[in-house]
Amino acid sequence: MTDPLFSPAPVEIAPGAVHVPGWLDHAEQRRLVDLCRAWVRGPGGMTRHRTRGGTMSVAMTSLGWYWRPYRYSATLPDGTPVPPLPPVLGELALRALEAAYGAVPDPAPDYDVALVNFYDAGATMGMHQDRDERDDAPVVSLSLGDTCVFRFGNTATRTRPYTDVELRGGDLFVFGGPSRLAYHGVPRTRPGTADPASGMRSGRLNITVRASGLRRD
Repeated sequence: MTDPLFSPAPVEIAPGAVHVPGWLDHAEQRRLVDLCRAWVRGPGGMTRHRTRGGTMSVAMTSLGWYWRPYRYSATLPDGTPVPPLPPVLGELALRALEAAYGAVPDPAPDYDVALVNFYDAGATMGMHQDRDERDDAPVVSLSLGDTCVFRFGNTATRTRPYTDVELRGGDLFVFGGPSRLAYHGVPRTRPGTADPASGMRSGRLNITVRASGLRRD
């Protein structure tokens, strides 16, 4: 399979929520997959956190700030400082805003945290809001590997109305503005759909980049 000459146009799923199919080409996907493999071998490792609903089926590593339900910390569980967000992700996030919205807001968001989630064949993510940040900058979500069903809902309830969007490897999804606190989740993945040219043989990686709005003492 080769990369398309032209990616499909951005699709607005809800006000402020935009899906950009095929945003990352194969070379960019392979680069991010390699970086993710290095990041998950770093000091924070991969963790299946325990939330109010039980232990997550998704394994997660944190970059920039350490996320644990339901707050961020400047230190890892062993007390060592969390390294800063890798610059490549901050740069990608600003590029993503331009791709989704046509321009980067002025002033540009101060992206400083990312969560890298790994979904194996049976992993899911329940409906939730990204509300642990103090900054309301849009959340930037990048998909790698297996396709998933991404359920994007409303700001009032975990239930309908919602829209199911198929996110493939290389897709971008940005949500901000009126949709910044919309409930969203992943009810299922589609095992075996990863494109080998992306560097992923199986499973799904999802990188979400956020602006925490926090200060380090």
